[in-house]
Amino acid sequence: TAGNNRLGGDDFDKRIMDWITGEFKKEHGVDLTKDKMAMQRIKEAAEKAKIDLSGVTKAKISLPFIAMENGVPMHLDMELTRAKFDSLTEDLVKATQGPMQQALKDAGLSYNDIAKVIMVGGSTRIPAVYESVKRITGKDPYKGINPDECVALGAAIQGGVLAGEVKDMLLLDVTPLSLGIETLGGVCTKLIDRNTTIPTSKSQIFSTAADNQTAVDIHVLQGERQFARDNKTLGRFELVGIAPAPRGVPQIEVTFDIDANGIVSVKACDKATGKSQSITITASSNLTEADIDAAVKDAEKYAEEDKKRRAVVDAKNNAEQLIFAVDKFVSENGEKLEEADKTQVTEATKAATEELAKAESEDDVKAVVEKLTKVTDPIFTKFYQQNPEAAAEAAKQAGINPEDFQGGANPDGGVDGTVE
Repeated sequence: TAGNNRLGGDDFDKRIMDWITGEFKKEHGVDLTKDKMAMQRIKEAAEKAKIDLSGVTKAKISLPFIAMENGVPMHLDMELTRAKFDSLTEDLVKATQGPMQQALKDAGLSYNDIAKVIMVGGSTRIPAVYESVKRITGKDPYKGINPDECVALGAAIQGGVLAGEVKDMLLLDVTPLSLGIETLGGVCTKLIDRNTTIPTSKSQIFSTAADNQTAVDIHVLQGERQFARDNKTLGRFELVGIAPAPRGVPQIEVTFDIDANGIVSVKACDKATGKSQSITITASSNLTEADIDAAVKDAEKYAEEDKKRRAVVDAKNNAEQLIFAVDKFVSENGEKLEEADKTQVTEATKAATEELAKAESEDDVKAVVEKLTKVTDPIFTKFYQQNPEAAAEAAKQAGINPEDFQGGANPDGGVDGTVE
């Protein structure tokens, strides 16, 4: 689904009203926009002219006694042609094309996949709108349903489906915005994408961000932005009782369930202990068209900025994992390393941690990683040559190969992210 809640029949009426008042002022020098009663009459006349122009090529606009000038009554008498109306509203008609293209893009379809085009709403009777849809889709819009009754009919049918009274029809509802949780670095990790048909369920494995972490905070989010702070908070809960273990070891399964009524249930379960916690959210679908439209437009507006911020966060997370893996390797194999090498690696990881905290760009993070690996690579290469079997196993366990951490690779063996 897609739409533009800021575009409707009133916008077409407003263009006619502006034209009427502009022409009257040009001819008589009187500004009717300051007269509330006159503007109400003009609004009604504009709407009538719009409706008339759906069936005829000219509309007569006649409003006697629209104003008084020096005690003399003034009359408004104009003629609006369909061609002029189309000229006044050309940009509004073009604005209807974006949501059509967005809906198809979200559905992964092309115009050739469309079986039937149904027009909804009285303004779809405007010939220019009809022709625009026909030109873009390559199909004549279906005329078998009254555009004014479409929404009510659809709501009635969906009500029957949900009540179990309609058995031979399937209507698919969708999630208006993406759902996910906050993960390391303030990132919003999406589990259910926008426009996913409901009911639906999705699970993903996460892990801990620190050693011996016994609890995780599950921050449930709704929105299209890449960071938690830019999305809407639906709820929070804490999963406690996780068995103490090194970071990245615990496996925490987070499951999102959405039923046919749009009610969201989120559950987090520690796979080792079986302990779980959950939350039910009933207000996730209480969104106005304005809310949905604003969220999608914000995501598009800040897409490039979010992408850059996300790249820095991902790079930092991967660099931190590399530092952790190197420290783990040294702590588990310190007795087999030469003392000078051990000291050099320890100092390098300490310096990398400090520099990483100051890094502001992806290039800064890459420089930290390169500086660290410049120290560790020769030492680990020498260690491998001296202890091939032990080194291979240790490297595998620690995951010290820097290439494993470039471009968002996942060194945790099936874990999709870390929860703080």
